Amino acid sequence: MPTLLRIDASAQLEERSLTRHLTGLFTRTFLAEAPTTQVITRDVGLTPIPAIDHHFIHAAFTPPEDREPWMNARLALSDELIEEVAVADILVMGAPMYNYGMPTALKGWIDQVARIGRTFSFDLARGDRPIEPILAGKRLVVLSSRGEFGFARGGVRAHLNALDPGLAACAHYFGVAPSDIETIAIEYQEFKDDRHRASVETAEARTRALAMTLAGAAAQAA
Repeated sequence: MPTLLRIDASAQLEERSLTRHLTGLFTRTFLAEAPTTQVITRDVGLTPIPAIDHHFIHAAFTPPEDREPWMNARLALSDELIEEVAVADILVMGAPMYNYGMPTALKGWIDQVARIGRTFSFDLARGDRPIEPILAGKRLVVLSSRGEFGFARGGVRAHLNALDPGLAACAHYFGVAPSDIETIAIEYQEFKDDRHRASVETAEARTRALAMTLAGAAAQAA
């Protein structure tokens, strides 16, 4: 039975959120093809994750056997988020582009999930590459919306795109290899013209097709 972790990071209300529209469409399509799928939902846009602070850092870098009770309490939410990632086979992420990068809510989620000893190890014996992922074998589907256009590689605004590279840089914390990331984006949102409407339709079609493909593969592997 595959497990799907749906993460929504839009600050918009659900009825106004294009990324929630796409994550919902992906989830429904996936379930139609693989009805035994377990779905975990985490909406960090409507229920933001607290930012990490010096208390979090102190607790996270203290060996488990040496932690005081307050440290375990401080890490409890992080532990919960990491467990959701650990059991998931596919992460479907609603990630709108805000000011050319990721929403604060999504960055907060990543900071809580990126934990030494839980999602990565650190060993200076490895030389200049001391970080090694602990999780592996997962897929990441990024469903995005952008106010402007041309943010894909080779596009007129590709040099402004801090969202996609930022997610790719952190994907190893989720157990995702760069080759296992799929990104579908709605563009022209601020223009509200025929190009935007066409972009929505294209993104919907690609989202359905990707969900069917991944669900079919999951069903065969079960």
